[in-house]
Amino acid sequence: MLKTLHRVPQFAATLLIAIAIVNLLIGVFLRYFVGAITDHFDMDPVPYVWVEEVGEMALAWLTLIGAAIGVRQRAHFTLHTLVHRLSPALQRGFEILNHLLILGFGIAVAWFGVGLSQLNMKLTTPGLEINMAWLYGSSVVGGVLLAIYALSMIISPTTLLDEAGETPGGH
Repeated sequence: MLKTLHRVPQFAATLLIAIAIVNLLIGVFLRYFVGAITDHFDMDPVPYVWVEEVGEMALAWLTLIGAAIGVRQRAHFTLHTLVHRLSPALQRGFEILNHLLILGFGIAVAWFGVGLSQLNMKLTTPGLEINMAWLYGSSVVGGVLLAIYALSMIISPTTLLDEAGETPGGH
C-alpha cells in the first residue's frame, strides 16, 4: 500500500512532463506552421492562447510535485563541506534540522496556497476559462507533499525508502 502511494506523485509528474512536451509541440505547430498557412491564405488566425495556459498549469504542478519527490528521493543538491566531517549522531541531527525546515516550508506553501486558491476562486483563465484555483491548488498539493515527505524523512529516512522500493540517494 505504501509503495503504491509513493508512486502516485511520480506517475503524476511523468504525466505532467508528457502533457508539457505535447503542449509545447502543439504550440510550435500552431504558431509557426498553422500561423504561416493562415497568413498565406489571408485567413483568420487560429487562436492558441490556451497553449500558454496549459503550459503554465503543467509547469506549476510539475515543479511543486517534483520538489516533493526530490525531497523523498534525496535528489536535491547538497553541498558537503562541514557536516560530513561530524559524528554520525551530529550528521543525523543536521539532517533532522534540514527536514524540519523543509517541513515548515511545505506547511507555509500549503497554507498560503489555500489562501491564494480561495482568493482567486472566482477568476478564470482567459483562453480555456479554467478556474484559477486549479493553478494555485498546485501549491497546496506540493506543500502538503513536501511536508509529508520531510516528516517521513525525519521519522525514518531509510526504512520508508526501502518499503517504497527506493534506494537512498547521495547523502
